[in-house]
Amino acid sequence: MSKTLHNGLEILELLTAHPHGLSVTDIADALGLHRTVAHRLIHTLEAHRLCRKDGFKRVALGSGLVTLAEPVEQDLREVARPVLEDLAEQARATVHLVVRESEREVRALMVVEPRNAQVHVAFRPGQVHEIDRGSAGLAMLAALPPTPDERSEVTRARSVGYAVTDSEVIPAVGGISAVVPRRANEPLVSLGVSVFEVTDENELGGAVVAAATRLAALLR
Repeated sequence: MSKTLHNGLEILELLTAHPHGLSVTDIADALGLHRTVAHRLIHTLEAHRLCRKDGFKRVALGSGLVTLAEPVEQDLREVARPVLEDLAEQARATVHLVVRESEREVRALMVVEPRNAQVHVAFRPGQVHEIDRGSAGLAMLAALPPTPDERSEVTRARSVGYAVTDSEVIPAVGGISAVVPRRANEPLVSLGVSVFEVTDENELGGAVVAAATRLAALLR
């Protein structure tokens, strides 16, 4: 593994959690780097527009990342958008499309907020969390063969078709997600909603499963 590349990627990952930027010293301290090394890495990232400095010398993510990210799962995102928008309006809730990033992590690929709700959950696409925390990851685990130590929520999701969690990824926010049926060699994807309160689990769960099934049909 290239240590230089690894450190550069760690800087980008750190900046995703600090949208208002960090000083070079903050970055060096957070990653255990010498300030000179951090400065050199940041300068290289700036040259590729992957990060930028504001008038106060704070480093933030750069516009070049948008260009890099655009082709990622582009077909999936284009097909999924109308499905997510319809579910967001129907449920009056924020809808998310999540992909399995690795064996242990999932990443929010798309987030669609409802236009007809006065209050709703808001978060950015790109966020990563553990696969065994939150309805999105549990729905994916339910699509895999059972394991002796799996959570009861995963076992239940395998039975009812959707996973339900509360306050696991975002405090005071619940989630209902269903896996999107895909071919065996394709990455696991789940579709779900984030709400402050689940008033009718069966109705909302059914709507999520229907949306996931619709998306699967469009992807074939």
